[in-house]
Amino acid sequence: MKIKTILYPTDFSECSQKALQVAFSLARDYKARLVVLHVATPPPFITYGEFEKALHETGAYRNQLEDMLRECQLPDCNAEFRLEEGDPAREILNVAAAIPCDIIVMGMHGRTGLKRLLMGSVSEKVARQAVCPVLTVSAPFVKGETSSETPVQETAGR
Repeated sequence: MKIKTILYPTDFSECSQKALQVAFSLARDYKARLVVLHVATPPPFITYGEFEKALHETGAYRNQLEDMLRECQLPDCNAEFRLEEGDPAREILNVAAAIPCDIIVMGMHGRTGLKRLLMGSVSEKVARQAVCPVLTVSAPFVKGETSSETPVQETAGR
């Protein structure tokens, strides 16, 4: 498989940071273009007073993307960034088709149960609908969190 363009969508979470390491390694190894994408989700209704706050947040997202891009700007990595607005899964798929990319590398929160039902899974939606391969990187398990996917240890001698 020839990889020329990698799309790395980020929400700036810990699992996104882990996915960046994978995306960067692939970009370096394949000498591929790395497109860093953040999708800002606008509120459904915005008042005049909230408009200035929304503009400030957009600037903050852009600054975070620029910082991330600076981390990727090494001689062996061709990176650029994009900031889109809308539904994250839909915008990731739109950008993937527009650039076009050969692979999408993204973090996966690993939500289960009610959290997954209420919040949905952007990575799952993207993986189901993308026309290119999607590599998901899971967040590490954090002590104190509960999950149905937590490994069970067996105790011998009972």
